[in-house]
Amino acid sequence: MLIYAHRGAHTIHPEHTYMAYQAAIAEGADGFECDIRLTKDGEIICWHDATTLRMTGKKLRIASSSFNELALAAPMKFEALLDLAIQNKKNLAVETKHPVPTGGAIEIELLKSLTRKQSEINASGIWITIMSFSERAVRRLGKSPFQSVFLIQHPLFLQSNPAPILGPGIHIVRKNPALVSQMHKQGKKVFVWTVNEPEDVRFCNELGVDVIMSDKPALAREALG
Repeated sequence: MLIYAHRGAHTIHPEHTYMAYQAAIAEGADGFECDIRLTKDGEIICWHDATTLRMTGKKLRIASSSFNELALAAPMKFEALLDLAIQNKKNLAVETKHPVPTGGAIEIELLKSLTRKQSEINASGIWITIMSFSERAVRRLGKSPFQSVFLIQHPLFLQSNPAPILGPGIHIVRKNPALVSQMHKQGKKVFVWTVNEPEDVRFCNELGVDVIMSDKPALAREALG
């Protein structure tokens, strides 16, 4: 089972920062997880919320602000994280956030960014997956060279999974452990979020989960021995 650092090792450093991802490397993470959004001027940044309020105390909407206008928030550009992943041979799971005013533009721009680095990605041997809670976004990625992950918060969404990888929350897996083997029998992989408790890490490992996403990669690594 692989361990991905969820927004970096962000119990040590602020989420989605270069320091958080460097800490994830030191903590033995197999890969990085990040959320991405488009700024008003088309920059792809690593950012979870629709605004800067939670992280900075000042409310600026990401989709309505230029990269320079977001200077207080000091967002990390996605390509900087991609370069870090390539250089350190770390897998990368990228979540496109929805709903957003620009609709599917985030997937289009992400694929452009990945295509520009395709030869470097191939040479590094890293595995890049693109994730979303939006079924429509996942379907848009159907013909891309990168595998997609359909993230779900409720078992009802299992009926419409269009992706080769299912991304259930740990709360779903706890209630339905057989889900992992069911997905594997269908030829699908399973990525579970967000797994922070040692007993949940061991539980996922015993079930044969392919990837867990954790805020605490060092703790997860320790739980696996």
